Amino acid sequence: MPFIEVNHISKTYGDRAVVNDVSFDVNGGEIFGLIGPNGAGKTTTIRIMMDLIKPDSGEVLVLGRRLGEAVKDDIGYLPEERGLYLNLTVVESLTYFASLKGMEIHRAATRADELLARVDLLPHKQKKIKELSRGMGQFVQFLVTIIHEPKLIILDEPFANLDPVNTQVIKDMVFEMRNQGRAIILSTHRMNEVEELCDRILMINEGHTVLYGDLAEIKSRYRNNSVLLEFEGELGQVSGVIKRQDHDGRTELFLDSETTPQQVLAQLLGQGVTVNRFEVATPPLHDIFLQVVGEHQ
Repeated sequence: MPFIEVNHISKTYGDRAVVNDVSFDVNGGEIFGLIGPNGAGKTTTIRIMMDLIKPDSGEVLVLGRRLGEAVKDDIGYLPEERGLYLNLTVVESLTYFASLKGMEIHRAATRADELLARVDLLPHKQKKIKELSRGMGQFVQFLVTIIHEPKLIILDEPFANLDPVNTQVIKDMVFEMRNQGRAIILSTHRMNEVEELCDRILMINEGHTVLYGDLAEIKSRYRNNSVLLEFEGELGQVSGVIKRQDHDGRTELFLDSETTPQQVLAQLLGQGVTVNRFEVATPPLHDIFLQVVGEHQ
């Protein structure tokens, strides 16, 4: 059973359909990317999933149940608009929000210490939120989201205000939660983060679904007929190669429609070229994003 099922939801404001017949599901043990340009309907979709606004039509099921207060305890939500009580200390913030989700106070305090130690914030547990840097505050907001060990975690731009080191700490924790069987929905503008983290994606544009499915399959579908090559030696004439392009220490060979990557590799080895790396090229998700959005303008 999917951890969350979004079935044909629509939401209209005035004469504008902000979300138009969007459906998807997310399973335990996967990271699901929700992507699209600004104003595409991502935030409205998330707010419908969180029961913050009601759809005009369609429904959302979490763990097979309609949204309600009991079900919400199984969800952790990191909104794009952060919101912590500035005069509470770090540990007070964590234990308070955990208690709102039904966690017993003693267990919440223990769990808070575990999480703060994990992100090197334990020495700051008695600081007030208003005394923290933006990055530290972002960490606390993330920990508030996951402290009650939710089955479904929705993260809206979780890497904002974080440097690369702290970004990696959160990524590692997200991977751990996926490996524990939790379902994670990641909404972000950073396509490189989606490529690194996500198993499947939904791309929406102007409220409509324009791409949905396995990320690797989508990248394969949009690939050029080309290969990426790292080699030593002299690259001579290769039959079936119509163009070559060098970038970042690698060479991309573009093939005609009749030539396969295997035929090119056989030719290279036959020429005595030392091939250190050879792979079928797939376009970065950013390029696919621009192409798909352009097609639906």
